[in-house]
Amino acid sequence: MKKIINWKIFFVLLSLSLMSVVCVFPYVVTVQAELLNAIDVPITTIFLAQFIQSIILFSVVIFFGLIFTKKINFQLPLLELMVKKGDYMIVLKNIAGKSIFFGIAVAVSIYGLDILFTILGAGLTTHQNYAPIWQTLLASFYGGITEEVLMRLFMMTLFIFLGMKLLRQKKPSVMIILISIVLAAIIFGLGHLPITSSLTKITPLVVSRAVVLNGVGGVVFGWLFWKKGLESAMIAHFTADIFLLTILPSLLR
Repeated sequence: MKKIINWKIFFVLLSLSLMSVVCVFPYVVTVQAELLNAIDVPITTIFLAQFIQSIILFSVVIFFGLIFTKKINFQLPLLELMVKKGDYMIVLKNIAGKSIFFGIAVAVSIYGLDILFTILGAGLTTHQNYAPIWQTLLASFYGGITEEVLMRLFMMTLFIFLGMKLLRQKKPSVMIILISIVLAAIIFGLGHLPITSSLTKITPLVVSRAVVLNGVGGVVFGWLFWKKGLESAMIAHFTADIFLLTILPSLLR
């Protein structure tokens, strides 16, 4: 009997996702301090509730994400070789350099575009540190792992799968893939609005900023997932967050 998904990869991704949830929590506590104080619930209770919710959410998302990935014939080359105990270093060497390069390019592009939105009066900027550097470094794991699991492994592959079914295609066309990359990127941008609301008032300009800035990364990460595999998107996303939240503000302040 054929396995529905590779359960070893499932548990690796689930473990990494839960680890990233733990890593981002100090950053969330700092950025949303006023909101957390207002609801007057112990931090430990909030953390436990979030962690339990994350176990359920990511179990479902990863399970269906791996199914959709298999259906559309996308790859997780690094993890597939790791669980098979193959020579995964070959894949890592192949994707690491390009992924890091694109991650840096995304960070620089977002940093530059954000200057425009700051001039227009968006009310917040990536050029300012809203939390200590150690918290932003830990939060980068959330972006590189969890957001890629949610947006690329699940959301993007879902759109591609639905597009194939709608147009009765046995394999996805380039057009379906590109549309799915853009749709996932837009949702990725809108998904940042809740935490943005704790930093500034939500206005049409702030919404546009969230979609454009995060959309740049979403499109690039989606393209890397398509061409190089999910791990390439994860490395690029992690690199982009490191440069955007820590290195660039320190160098250009």
